[in-house]
Amino acid sequence: MEPSGGEQEPGAVSQDTDTACPRPRLLDLPWEDVLLPHILSRIPLRQLLHLQRVSKAFLALVQLHLARLRSFDSAQVGPQVPRAALSRLLRDSEGLQELCLESCRDWLSDEDLEPVLSRNPGLRRVGLAGCGRLSRRALVTLSLSCAQLRCLSLAHCDWVDGLALRGLADRCPCLEALDLTACRQLRDTAVSYLAQRRGAQLRSLSLAVNANVGDATVQELARCCPQLEHLDLTGCLRVRSDAIRCWAQGLGLGGQNREFY
Repeated sequence: MEPSGGEQEPGAVSQDTDTACPRPRLLDLPWEDVLLPHILSRIPLRQLLHLQRVSKAFLALVQLHLARLRSFDSAQVGPQVPRAALSRLLRDSEGLQELCLESCRDWLSDEDLEPVLSRNPGLRRVGLAGCGRLSRRALVTLSLSCAQLRCLSLAHCDWVDGLALRGLADRCPCLEALDLTACRQLRDTAVSYLAQRRGAQLRSLSLAVNANVGDATVQELARCCPQLEHLDLTGCLRVRSDAIRCWAQGLGLGGQNREFY
């Protein structure tokens, strides 16, 4: 049966093949002006891993896109990212401003992280919560390479000790937000040093579930951190209610823009 109205069946070839224009292919579109900003930027990272396997041309396109990423969250790839996949995704990146590797916590080591930090000196936000296989070396590299660092999550990183925190306090002048939840090696002296060195800039600090943090820390935060808007001391059993009350009164924490736990 012939299609009505002169229409061709799907897949049929026009008899006018001499004059017909070839259909443009995706990769024929301008990479810089069209594909990178308007198409690849909307494709989830997990799909990009599959796309780059289609051909060498797609591999080159995806790698160019990845090299220009400003933000990378490994959770967008999957709950458990393989080491090889992360290496492929970040091997050419040099302009990252945000980096979250919390879904790599089961295997991420200093050797995996340090090259990424060194290649991306513009990093401002870094999330390493639960990455228990790292060591103080990673923080040294971070503090030496990323002078613009503003926000850092080290929650549940038992390897963070006083010496590591001191190095961070000395070398990161822009630090505004720090999550030290359950960094159980930390004591009053290290947190007090952080307050003295970076207190003028600090706006958010979590010290939750740190049994070694006590009243001395609260007193130093009250003295050195006038801009602090968020403080979490949940589970800090050595912090007495009197110290908290005095600190809150001294900073006027009744203001609507301040949070205290």
